[in-house]
Amino acid sequence: MTMITKVKTGSKLEELSSYSRLVCVDNWIFVANTAGRNPVTKEIPEDVLEQTHQVFSNVEAALKSVGASLADVVMSRVFIQNPADTQAVMTLIGDKFRGVDPATTVTCPPLGSTLYKMELEVTAYRGAANADVETITLTQ
Repeated sequence: MTMITKVKTGSKLEELSSYSRLVCVDNWIFVANTAGRNPVTKEIPEDVLEQTHQVFSNVEAALKSVGASLADVVMSRVFIQNPADTQAVMTLIGDKFRGVDPATTVTCPPLGSTLYKMELEVTAYRGAANADVETITLTQ
């Protein structure tokens, strides 16, 4: 039988919009688009890289709650408010995902608030960190 786990953080928006921070269906893990709001202080750093670090802290906490980690991420979707921040944000993300190498989409749409400099959504597969990996490099 399929097991579904829904993780809530207690945020007002989760309640208002009827969504979960994370939904785990058996070993598939879907983490909602996550902003850089500190869950304890409720503050959002002004600096884009500080926000990015907070985003990763929030995502990692959600993954940990279901026995997974960043090493299990197979897909990431990065949303950056200001295109000028793309290189800095993606350099930090590259450091966080070094060796994990998930498929990634990066886009620069308007976000839900101008306070948000970037947001991150991930899909993970529990156990991917320990899976055998084959890397194929396509050359032109």
